[in-house]
This record gives sequence, structure tokens and C-alpha cells, in this order.
Amino acid sequence: MKKILKISGVLIGVGLLFMLIFVWVKNEPLPEGKPGPEADALARKMLKVLNHDTYNNTRYLEWSYQGGNNRYLWDKAMGKVNVRWKDNVVDLNLVKPKNSIATKNNGRVVGAEKERLIKKALDYFNNDSFWLVAPYKVFDKGTTRGIVALENDEQGLLVTYGSGGTTPGDTYLWILNENGFPNSYKMWVKIIPIGGLEATWDDWMVSESGAFLPKSHVLGPITLSMGEVKGYN
Repeated sequence: MKKILKISGVLIGVGLLFMLIFVWVKNEPLPEGKPGPEADALARKMLKVLNHDTYNNTRYLEWSYQGGNNRYLWDKAMGKVNVRWKDNVVDLNLVKPKNSIATKNNGRVVGAEKERLIKKALDYFNNDSFWLVAPYKVFDKGTTRGIVALENDEQGLLVTYGSGGTTPGDTYLWILNENGFPNSYKMWVKIIPIGGLEATWDDWMVSESGAFLPKSHVLGPITLSMGEVKGYN
């Protein structure tokens, strides 16, 4: 038994060592962006090529996340989202979260358990909706934008979220094609220990409403499916 525990300890130690090496090799420092009219113009260029007005006029968005475990129906006009995971359903009020309704196993939940489910639903929504509509949020309240010089004389758009969401302070570097269409972004976020990890934004669809929405993202060896994505009025 002692021999097995010793071997297990060695394997765990080796695994941690490889993880530390991976983080050290892959980790990128947060670049410094140059704020100002040029950065805002690049952000507007991206929004224009994405038909931002069409997205704004899209009332309903549907998608899922984490292999379909988290499912959403978002009424943007009313500021409400139906959030479902496992045996939980929360009719989330984004304007007044305390007015949300939570059920578990088809029964109404109240008290501390209701508050817990509402917070969980809001955290899920903040994260999972970002993977659906992040390009449209570059001028959200509390954001700052900057220009970053990339290779081949190209420019990236650095966006920092100073407030709002679940993890304020997160920063994303958008990599755009020559027309301003987003291909990917690099992330400096609290929940990921590796700075500069890149996720693709190149698997787009045109929804029923005409809004551009992503179907999936590739993050290293992982593909994040957005499920059956819908946008309509």
C-alpha cells in the first residue's frame, strides 16, 4: 500500500510539474492597448461588419452550453431569460434578479434556496451568453478599448470589462480579419490561469432575424458547442 501511495504521489507531482511548465510556456503577459478614437473606430468597424443593428433588433435568442446541460431562452426586449440546468428552472429577471422565479423538480423554491438558484442562474447566464454575443458587448458600460499592434502590421482590439458580469476586470484581445470580422480572441480572465489563451470565433451562422451568431468555439483541444442556436423576433 505504501508503495502504491508513493507511486501515486510521484505521478501527481510529475503531473503538477508538467502543468506548471505548460502554464509557464503558454502564459502571455497582458498587452498594453492604446486607447482613443482609433480603438473606438476599430470596435465600430467590427460592429458594422457584424450588422450590429440587426442583432439589437433581434428579440429572442436560444442556445445551450456545456454539452446542452445549460439551456437558455433570452427575451432581450423584456430583459428576462429562462435558464434550465439539471432539474432546475429559473425565470431570470435581469433588471431585478430578486423578482426571478425558481423551481426545482417542478416545485416552486423560496428562501435561501431560491436565492442560491437565482445567483447560479445569473452566473451561468453571464458566462454562457458571453460566448454567444461577446462581439456585441464592446461598448458595454464599464468597458475600455485599446489598439494593440500585432504581427504583419495588423491591429488587435483590446477590450477590458471594468464592471458588470460575474468577473469584472477580465480582458479580451480580438483578432480581426482585414474587413474587421472577428476570427478569435485571446483571454486574460480570472477563472483561467493561463494568460493569452486563444478561442476561435470563426464558426458563424446567420440566424432567422439576420443576426450573426457563433455555433461553436475551439479552445485548445476543446470544442465548445453553443447547441442549436436561434435568433428571431
